[in-house]
Amino acid sequence: MKISCIVIEDEPPALEKLVGFIERTPWLQLKATFSNSVLALEYMQTNNTDLLFLDIQMEMLTGLQLLDSLPTKPHVIFTTAYSEYALKGYEYNIVDYLLKPYSFDRFLKAVQKLQPLFGANQNAGISDSYIFLKTDYKIVKVENSEILYIEGMRDYRCVSTAKSKILTQTTFTELCSLLPVNMFVRVHKSWVVSISKITSIEHHRIYIADKIIPIGDTYKEAFYQHISQK
Repeated sequence: MKISCIVIEDEPPALEKLVGFIERTPWLQLKATFSNSVLALEYMQTNNTDLLFLDIQMEMLTGLQLLDSLPTKPHVIFTTAYSEYALKGYEYNIVDYLLKPYSFDRFLKAVQKLQPLFGANQNAGISDSYIFLKTDYKIVKVENSEILYIEGMRDYRCVSTAKSKILTQTTFTELCSLLPVNMFVRVHKSWVVSISKITSIEHHRIYIADKIIPIGDTYKEAFYQHISQK
């Protein structure tokens, strides 16, 4: 399942940049873009969307006035050059606030906040099959069935499959929210393992392929309880 989104932005360069960021993010689906807030309001009154990227300072209707006019509000990420609107934005319970000019990394951090909110649907569909991981230069699709284990390496997490190792700065918390709980379990502050890839367990150590993975004291009880239910 993809997260559908709409962009309302009256500055052409900012609109083009944001559309490019959305197109680089595989789990987002762009439904429409608007430079006119009134036309956007008319569209949203008859079309549903999961996420709205919304500029605040616009002619005719400001972003805040547009939100006030919507009977049903989607999740919202504000995009604006004016930092003074940050506090006002959070009064509307927005997902995040992107202050122009923002980078792709900052954009990605904002949209990743939505993934736990859609986690139930993802666990029933996409996340049982694959996840997308951001590396330094691109976003990589990884089949869950191919993951052996994930190891923490200082600022990075190393996702190991039989064919490759993928380095990502995605945190363990974020990774665990993406991975299906029936397939993966955290066994140490620095390790997540695929349950089906475990070949044996001995003296609180897990053997997967040629790797020996420790089970941390904090995780022992939950881990053994988890595998006893399989």
